Amino acid sequence: MRQLQVLVDEETRDDVTAILDDEGVDYIRQEAWSDGDRAWLFSAPVPDDAVGYFIDRLSAAGVDPDQYTLIGSLDSAMTPSGEQLRTRFASDFDPLTRPELLSKATDMSQDPTSFCSMIFLSTVIAAAGLLVGSPAVVVGSMVIAPIVGPVLTATVGGVVGDSKMLLDSLRLQALGLLVAVVGAALFSAVLTVGGFLPETLAITSLDLISVRLSPGVLSVAIGFAAGAAAAFGLTTKGPTSLIGVMIAAALIPAAATSGIAIVWGEPRVAVGSLLLLVVTMVLINAGAFGVLLGMGYRPDESGWLFGSASRRQKAVVVSTAVALLLVVGIVSTGTVAQIAFDREISDEVNAFTTSPEYRSLDPVTIRTEYTGELLFPQPETVTVRFAYSGSGQPPDVVDTLVARIRNATDQRVTVRTVYTEYDSSAVLATNTNATNTNATNTNATNTTGPNRTAPNTTNTTAPNGTNTTANESTPSGRFGAASSTS
Repeated sequence: MRQLQVLVDEETRDDVTAILDDEGVDYIRQEAWSDGDRAWLFSAPVPDDAVGYFIDRLSAAGVDPDQYTLIGSLDSAMTPSGEQLRTRFASDFDPLTRPELLSKATDMSQDPTSFCSMIFLSTVIAAAGLLVGSPAVVVGSMVIAPIVGPVLTATVGGVVGDSKMLLDSLRLQALGLLVAVVGAALFSAVLTVGGFLPETLAITSLDLISVRLSPGVLSVAIGFAAGAAAAFGLTTKGPTSLIGVMIAAALIPAAATSGIAIVWGEPRVAVGSLLLLVVTMVLINAGAFGVLLGMGYRPDESGWLFGSASRRQKAVVVSTAVALLLVVGIVSTGTVAQIAFDREISDEVNAFTTSPEYRSLDPVTIRTEYTGELLFPQPETVTVRFAYSGSGQPPDVVDTLVARIRNATDQRVTVRTVYTEYDSSAVLATNTNATNTNATNTNATNTTGPNRTAPNTTNTTAPNGTNTTANESTPSGRFGAASSTS
């Protein structure tokens, strides 16, 4: 329940009284004085989802909400008509009023020192989690990252016309991302200088890092949806802490990946993850701003953004916006190309497994890794995981897939096939066929942990046609060694 208090003049007293009586609201009316004039203070408990409705009705009756309006929280309210009123508005969705939205966003503001300190610590934790391959540690870093604050205050500043709140929040976002990247780089430098991790570590072989090498369709969807969810949660009466974790999940690991790549001398990984970071941040803000606009929040005046800003300040804002839009546009173009390529790969693999001789193979996952140009990454490796239901050695399908993919996409890629049994999650065989790509080296790393089964066969065909076969034993012993030559 909320306590709604409004101050009305003598002329509108009877109209307000009639509205509250007509709506069945229990209220108290007190005589008050404002600037020497006689006025009336109405105080009434109303359901959370009815605040906007009653403010609209009172405004239509001539009440100025900016004159004196208080909206407070109530732990409980026991009035004659309270239960009936709660039942009436129980199924209504009434977002926060403009003053409530601005007040809630203001409460989320943080001073730069505490904000940057928490961002630094959260990124250190995220970098540690990425390097040790612990998703739980990475999730923990997201929980303590306060990045949701400036994101929501920026979007609220944009929809209510508060240019100072908007620009201050955008600057704080940029500062936070810079601190995150630098923090991850410093932590990674300490690990390498101290000898805790080797400088020769292939960071791109780490699963939690390899998925953040460049922007993709999933990262675009995650960023936009996270921002939209944050804005929607902000307009309700509930907390935004869980939504903050979602926004941090889209940003903090990417920032940590960029910092790690800088120290390990991987410029393409560093720039790719940095692009992912920037694009995701832009999409989060765009998603949040779009939702608030869609819910009807608007600035009161036009031209509020620049106001009395100097020509230099206007130039900085416009040039920054243009640069961000350019980056997002270029990345979006690359993302569309990736979507088309992934769809073609999926169609080819599915069509391939419908052949009678390959019906014992069911594609489980298809993963494409991109490298090459920074803004327009090219497909380099396609990994297809099959579930094998046949008997004996699984068929060697690498060369066939290479030919089909090349004919369908006109792309030279490395194709890897991984086989698993239906009744086991252990990897039983891995075949790798590398065609002639721009990459100079292809490194395969097989790790056997306490709960893992090592692949029993790894076949690699180098660009020059040399075929290398490595045999390893597995507990199942089902599959023998196989070889393929492109």
